[in-house]
Amino acid sequence: MRYCINCCIHLLPNDLHRQCFRCRGPDHNNQKCPVCRGENKIPLYTDSKQMKWLAVLEVRTDHCESWNGLFCLRKGKLCSLMFGLIIMTLVMVSYILTGAKHGLLLIPSPFHYGAFASNPSLMDNESLSDMKDYYQPSKMNISYVKDYPSIKLIIDTITSKIEFITRQRPDLEELRKQEPHMFSVIPNKFLPNSKNPCWYEEYRGNTTADPYATNSYALYSKRFRIIFDYLRKVFWNHLYHYKDKHYRLRCLPHFYIIGQPKCGTTDLYDRLRLHPDVRFSAIKEPHWWTRKRFGIIRLRDGFHDRYPVEDYLDLFDLAAHQIQSVLQSDAVKERGKRNNIIIGEASASTMWDNNAWIFFYDNSTEGEPPFLIQDFIHAFQPNAKLIIMLRDPVERLYSDYLYFASANKSAEDFHEKVAESLQLFEGCVLDFSLRACVYNNTLNNAMPVRLQVGLYVVYLLDWLTVFNKDQILVLRLEDHASNMKYTMHMVFQFLDLGPLSEKQEALITKSPASNTRRPEDRSLGPMLPTTKAILRDFYRPFNTKLAQVLFDDAFLWKRT
Repeated sequence: MRYCINCCIHLLPNDLHRQCFRCRGPDHNNQKCPVCRGENKIPLYTDSKQMKWLAVLEVRTDHCESWNGLFCLRKGKLCSLMFGLIIMTLVMVSYILTGAKHGLLLIPSPFHYGAFASNPSLMDNESLSDMKDYYQPSKMNISYVKDYPSIKLIIDTITSKIEFITRQRPDLEELRKQEPHMFSVIPNKFLPNSKNPCWYEEYRGNTTADPYATNSYALYSKRFRIIFDYLRKVFWNHLYHYKDKHYRLRCLPHFYIIGQPKCGTTDLYDRLRLHPDVRFSAIKEPHWWTRKRFGIIRLRDGFHDRYPVEDYLDLFDLAAHQIQSVLQSDAVKERGKRNNIIIGEASASTMWDNNAWIFFYDNSTEGEPPFLIQDFIHAFQPNAKLIIMLRDPVERLYSDYLYFASANKSAEDFHEKVAESLQLFEGCVLDFSLRACVYNNTLNNAMPVRLQVGLYVVYLLDWLTVFNKDQILVLRLEDHASNMKYTMHMVFQFLDLGPLSEKQEALITKSPASNTRRPEDRSLGPMLPTTKAILRDFYRPFNTKLAQVLFDDAFLWKRT
C-alpha cells in the first residue's frame, strides 16, 4: 500500500499516479515527469498496516512550492472563502446581539424571550413607578401566534395535565420551627372584651427614644414617614400604666381582603373605610405576609433585611389607639360591653403570592411549597375572616397588563405576551404538578403576563385546607359594579357590622368607583378577539371547578 505525497490520494501498487491530478493531462510524459520518475515522490510503506491520515498529512517535501500549483491555488481560494464566511458570521452575530438589546432587529424572532417584565407580583402600589421600569417593549413577529389551532394544542396539553390534588397541611410545630420569633411575639389568646384580636404588650423602651426608629416601613418608604411622624407624637399618650410598668395595645386585623389584584379590591377597601366601626392598617397594602417578612421590597433591589412582625403590628397602632379608648371607657368597664371596632388589611397579594418560599423553605416536595401564607395566618388567627373579590380572569389579565406595562402597549403586544406565557406554562406542567407551577417563582417571573393570578380555584382550594368555608366571602366584581348596595350589605353581614343610617349608607354606596382604568388605557380598546378566545379556552376548566366549589355558575363568566 503506497501513498503519493503530492496529492495524498490512496493508490494501489499497479496504478501509481494514475489518479494523481498533477501527473495527468494530454501532454503528460511519465519519463519526463520528475514526479513520476520518483525524484520528488516519497512513498510511505505501512507494512500492510492501516496508516493514520494525519500522519500522512504531516509529511512535507523540500521541492513543493507553496501556492504555485492548481491544488494550492484552489486551496487558497477555499481558505479565503472560509475566512470570509467566518467574518460574515461574526458580523451577523454581533448585529443580532446588539440589535436585540436595543430593539433594533429588522426581523425579530417569533420566539422572543428577551427582556420580560420582572414579575409585578413582587411589587406593590408603594413602588408603582419602579414597577413600570421593569417592562420593556417587545417587538415580535406574531404571525405564529395568530394561528389559533396551534395555540389550542398548547392549551389542550395544559388542560390534560390539570389535577386538583388536596395539599397536606403542616402541623403547628413545623410552623413554629420556621418562624420562632413570630410565635414569641403574637400570643395565642386575645382580649375577651374586644371583637378585634388585640392584647397588651409590655413596652420596655426608653420613654425618650423613638418607638418607630427601626421600623422598616418608615425607613424604606418616604410616603409613610408622615404617618409615622404622627404616631410618634401620640405614642406616649396611649401607653397604659400598670404597677410601674408601661403597656401598649397591640392588634392584628380581624379580616383580610386577600385578593385578587385588578378585581376591585381598592374600591371595596375605600368603601369599607367609611363604615364607622371599620379601621384599616396605616398602609393600604403592607404586603407583609407575602413579601416584606421575607425582605422583598423591590425585585431589582434584591433581598433586604426581613421586616420583623413588630414592624407589621406598628401599622395598626392608629386603630389600636381608638380601640384602647373604647376599652377604657366607662361603658366597657362598668356595663360589660365590648369593643366593636374591627381592623382590616387589604394586601391583594395575600391570596396568591407565595413566590418567596423557595428562598427560605428547603424541605420542598416535588417543587411544591411546604408552607403557605394561610398556614401562618391560621396558626395565629383561626377565626379570621377573609374577603375575596374576583372578576372574569380574561378581563382581569388584560386590565393587569394595561396597568403594569409601560411603553408600546397595544392589543397586539398583549396577544404576543399571552402566547408566550402559555408556552412557558405548558413547559412547566409537562414536568411538574399544577400547584408547583402556580407557585413557581422562576416561571412567574418569566411569564410576560400574570396568567397564574387568574387560576382562582387553585388558590381557593389551598385556603380551604386551613379555613372553613363560612370564614371566606367570595364576591364578583361584575356583581359589585352592577349592584353595589347589595354586595356591600353582604360584606357588612359577613363582618357582623352594626346597622347604618341612610346617610351613612348612601355615602358608602354612592361614592365614585376607585382605581378605574386610566383614560390612556381605555383608548387602546379591547383585546383582540383571537386573544379572548385563547384565554377563554385556557381558563375554562379552572372556572368550571371554581363554580363547582362555590355552587354558583356565575363564576363560569359565560355572559361577560
